Amino acid sequence: MWPPPPTELPVRLHAALPDALRRPVRSAWADANRGGAAIHSFLEGPCLDAAGRLHVVDIPHGRVLRVEDWATVAEYGGWPNGMALAPDGAFVIADYRRGLLRLDPATGTPVPVLETVLSESFKGLNDVIVHPDGSILFTDQGQTGLHDPSGRVWRLHPDGRLDRLIANGPSPNGLALNRDATALYVAMTRSCEVWRFVLRRDAVVGKANLFHRIPAGTSGPDGMAVDAADRLWIANPGHGLVWGVDPHGIALFRLDCTPWGRMPTNCCLSADGRTLMITESDSGSILAAMLP
Repeated sequence: MWPPPPTELPVRLHAALPDALRRPVRSAWADANRGGAAIHSFLEGPCLDAAGRLHVVDIPHGRVLRVEDWATVAEYGGWPNGMALAPDGAFVIADYRRGLLRLDPATGTPVPVLETVLSESFKGLNDVIVHPDGSILFTDQGQTGLHDPSGRVWRLHPDGRLDRLIANGPSPNGLALNRDATALYVAMTRSCEVWRFVLRRDAVVGKANLFHRIPAGTSGPDGMAVDAADRLWIANPGHGLVWGVDPHGIALFRLDCTPWGRMPTNCCLSADGRTLMITESDSGSILAAMLP
């Protein structure tokens, strides 16, 4: 028996990038990733700061923006993609061009954390999360895909030890932890899958399995978030949707973002955990959906 169709949840506009902050110019990042279009922005990496205020990154223009008042918290020569809050209130940024960075919102100056591995450059970092034990998990996606399944998932421990958890990913992108932080979800964009495996104290990964498969299309799963009910929310650019999946991998909910665009790139929970905040990068918008 196949499960019943997912329930539709309403989506609303929360905020839109002001015209004054839109920069419709070509960039090296857009040439490689958006067909050379002169895009105004590409919002990603939604993250709450220590005060519960929503922040996002703008990849091609190297910006970190606070959504509350659309203040530019940082602007630098990089391509920030994923962002997570560290226990001390700083942001950890997965920067496609510069590696793993740390940003103090008060100063707006990014500081390198890890730029290379044994002098070898990363393929291109994408997303990052912080484990309750203080370790940092991040994806090294680059231009990998079904033609080159060599994307990597790394774990940097507080003592500086670095684990390579996955080295055969067909475009590892978004990351999320289950509620007790024992299992890691990894969005494999080009194979339209979400993988799941148990996190051990050592670097051994066993029984990594396909947790959920989204419909095939022009782009697979991107950023993800887990709510208080241990449901996984998966941004799906290409289809313009966000999927809500139960802890067993069954799709329960479907959020349609296409009235604004087909590029919901990532999501996070609001401070009270009741609202899903979604970056829709076609329109430069932040969308919101109340969770049941």
